[in-house]
Amino acid sequence: MAVLVTGGAGYIGSHTVAALVERGEEIVVIDNLQQGHREAVIGGKLYVGDLRDADVLDTVFKENNIDAVIHFAANSLVGESMKLPGKYYHNNVYGTLCLLEKMNEYNVKKIVFSSTAATYGEPENVPIDELDRTVPTNAYGETKLAMEKMMKWFDTAHGIKFVSLRYFNAAGAHESGRIGEDHAPETHLVPIVLQAALGQRPHISVFGDDYGTPDGTCIRDYIHVSDLADAHVLAVDRLRGGADSAVYNLGNGQGFSVKEVIEIARKVTSREIPMIIEPRRAGDPAVLVASSSRARNELGWNPKRNQLEDIIRSAWTWHQANPGGYSAKD
Repeated sequence: MAVLVTGGAGYIGSHTVAALVERGEEIVVIDNLQQGHREAVIGGKLYVGDLRDADVLDTVFKENNIDAVIHFAANSLVGESMKLPGKYYHNNVYGTLCLLEKMNEYNVKKIVFSSTAATYGEPENVPIDELDRTVPTNAYGETKLAMEKMMKWFDTAHGIKFVSLRYFNAAGAHESGRIGEDHAPETHLVPIVLQAALGQRPHISVFGDDYGTPDGTCIRDYIHVSDLADAHVLAVDRLRGGADSAVYNLGNGQGFSVKEVIEIARKVTSREIPMIIEPRRAGDPAVLVASSSRARNELGWNPKRNQLEDIIRSAWTWHQANPGGYSAKD
């Protein structure tokens, strides 16, 4: 039996493929390579195609004996989602509808969904709990919540069981050095800081240093990408064991401020990394940290790489070896 990984050529998807390879799973990947990279898929069978293409999905399900799906394929830029909400609804929500309909048609009844803590919007509690209200403040988070709700109703109507994993910031790179983070444009703090360390950016912008936090900058949850990959694999195991549908937060257990990330990056890289304080961005909460106690208790998830220095060091190793990202190898 095979695991289908949608968006498996992307950052977190490719690391999840690597985790599945390490345990000897049969893997099928579908990715339209809009943001993913062919070189990032280090195992399994890759189909280049879009979830909204019924012929592509028919081919994938007919040619492979799939028993579970891990669903990453989605657009994920918050700022872009506010300018182009239609793009996000069409790709994220409609794409998921196409996938779920084909899963039902081919009697595939298990799906693990890579969701986001952006489904919560402005947090009412810190750390955020799975039972907290979900009121997204951007179109990206709204589409992810719509995808979760769609899965709930497909479970009710068709018995497709799902696990939705909500988290904030993935960072780091695979210990093998073969895969890492390469987005265009890059919007994530850790790779942006490392680009500054490499001289690819003149400085790192810090948006606000007057928040009610110890050093005045925003605090966020950072999780090593390989720990996130492990959580997705554990969720597949839970569904294979007959568990009911569920939602889990994934968090490191502590938050790190923007200045902490920069300071540790300076230590890891031995580079200056110029920093400029700029005005706050609208809608940036002071602290976003998710509670992962339920995932630890029910999935047996135990992050192994939870030191920020180790996370940044793994990313630095990859970025030094691949300063142009995957494109330098094309």
